[in-house]
Amino acid sequence: MADTDMPAGRTMGEGPARESAAERRRRRERFLRALNQARQVRDAVRPRLTRAARMREAILLRTFR
Repeated sequence: MADTDMPAGRTMGEGPARESAAERRRRRERFLRALNQARQVRDAVRPRLTRAARMREAILLRTFR
């Protein structure tokens, strides 16, 4: 019995067919750029929470020195 949700010839957990390393790096770079941009937008919209997070991180780093 075939799984109707999967395209023909593919099994669960299998990535795109024969994705090259360069394509993977380009896709990863696009993702990281979008993630960085989303963080910058979030920080610009909520500066007070960003400052609080920076302060918590600084305290945490000082604790383990």
